[in-house]
Amino acid sequence: MTFSFRNVDASVGDPVESWPQEALLTALERGSLAQWRRIVAAIDRAPWGGVARMVEEILTCSRPYGVDVVMERAISGARDRAQARERAVVAGRFRDLMHESGMPTEDFACSVDTSRSRLSTYLIGKVTPAATMLVRMENVMKRS
Repeated sequence: MTFSFRNVDASVGDPVESWPQEALLTALERGSLAQWRRIVAAIDRAPWGGVARMVEEILTCSRPYGVDVVMERAISGARDRAQARERAVVAGRFRDLMHESGMPTEDFACSVDTSRSRLSTYLIGKVTPAATMLVRMENVMKRS
């Protein structure tokens, strides 16, 4: 069986990101695993992007049986993975700054007005500090 959009100015073969909301609704309600996978892939590429936002909006008024839970999990999982990647980038930047400073961990922590244990949580990505902490670290680098 072939799936197509009716009364929508889009083709199933078009990138999901170009589908209007009505096409997404149709794919969620009447599509198959092939369309759902493409939607999930688009959500993975941009967890806070247009497709994810439209799917969230669609799910507030239409709850396609089974697909609703899968799409909610896809959005949540994609956002969790993106945040983990972002925390890793920040942690890597902090590690680089500390390494470049040449200071022992205790001294570096003191110079940015934090404890060694708190600095450790930043360096492993467990905690993402405020942007002001990054500025402080960069300022320490400028002074050293």
